[in-house]
Amino acid sequence: MALKAFDSAWKTAGAAIVVAAALVAATATALPLFSQAAPIKVGILHSRSGPMAISENSMVDAELLAIDELNASGGLLGRRIEPVIADGKSDWPTFAKEAERLITQENVSVIVGCWTSASRKTVAPVIEKYGQLMIYPMAYEGLEQSPNIIYTGAAPNQQVIPAVKWSLDHIGKRFYLIGSDYVWPHSINEIMKDTIRALGADLVGEDYIFFGSSNVAGAVERIKAARPDVVISSVVGDSNKAFYQALTDAGLTAQKLPVVSVSIGEEELRSLPIASLQGHYSAWNYFESIKTAENERFIRAFRAKYGENRVTSDVIATSYFSVRLWAKAVQEVQSLDVQRVKTTMLTETLDAPEGLVSVDPYTQHSWRSFSIGKIRPDGQIELVWTVNHPIRPVPYPPYRTKAEWDAFLAAMYKRWGGRWANPTEVN
Repeated sequence: MALKAFDSAWKTAGAAIVVAAALVAATATALPLFSQAAPIKVGILHSRSGPMAISENSMVDAELLAIDELNASGGLLGRRIEPVIADGKSDWPTFAKEAERLITQENVSVIVGCWTSASRKTVAPVIEKYGQLMIYPMAYEGLEQSPNIIYTGAAPNQQVIPAVKWSLDHIGKRFYLIGSDYVWPHSINEIMKDTIRALGADLVGEDYIFFGSSNVAGAVERIKAARPDVVISSVVGDSNKAFYQALTDAGLTAQKLPVVSVSIGEEELRSLPIASLQGHYSAWNYFESIKTAENERFIRAFRAKYGENRVTSDVIATSYFSVRLWAKAVQEVQSLDVQRVKTTMLTETLDAPEGLVSVDPYTQHSWRSFSIGKIRPDGQIELVWTVNHPIRPVPYPPYRTKAEWDAFLAAMYKRWGGRWANPTEVN
């Protein structure tokens, strides 16, 4: 009897050990055990305040989601990833100061940041000075290849040039270009003007709105007088509220004059007067309505963290996969060495929400797809046309030589008194 009692007790103890082990394993899965080494710091540099906060706060959200997911799966190199968030305040000099602080005081391993090209161009010399790596997750004008920047947003041939071609094929041949008054809109408008001429279409006007301004009445009057078939807009931030409302008030609805925006996505629509935007178009590389398994998972994760009312957009998806792409390279080389990580990123491919993305080793720009979407009354964007394969990035459009593009940028910088944005509002 004593032997049977011992056997029963041993079985009971064994079962308890198995249960305890299972609980420990479950806990380890839920809460990864990190080494005692200091966390890996990732700099997140965006406008948390000012006119660009309407767009850039969502980029921060996406980057934090990616970091949370990485930490939940064990971090990197056995260490926790710690985001260090800096506010560029929609002010170019502040961006540069904060970039230097992140590098010299916070000792970050990488910086993911910027929206406007003015902020990126102000930050780039700082990044290069310290030999740091920055990932820029925003569609832009190209005309740049910094050895210390990975450009994960679209180059001109992946967004604005296809937008012009689609508009000519589906809307009309009389183009009006309008943008905010800084380096990106001026540069892409030059690229689009070259494209318009090459395609035999007509440019009937060009206008700029001072950065962050609501003074749009004069521009809308000039648009109405020019009678274009289509407007391509690179107006950014809060200025879009006044611009689209003024178009509507002037009777220029989407049915009469379609606007194709290269700066408005689903996230911006949450803060804009949707009644004045419905029926207009948006040109990006990603929309929430794209049907891929990874996109469905990404949308679920984003809403689980930030609420069911949140939407995703191109800059959100790009910011998210930018962090994942960097982390994949770190994991592969088992190092935080900037040069080794950058070199490895140039060979990586990632299953992103829009599909497969990779970094072109010759230009340090990403291969991206392209889509046109129509803005719906519910604030979503319905796909109307798409290129369902990645497009090779061409940072310098072939209409002019690299030397000619460099001279164009230098002249603009000089005209603005050593700034990347027009310092003076003109009525």
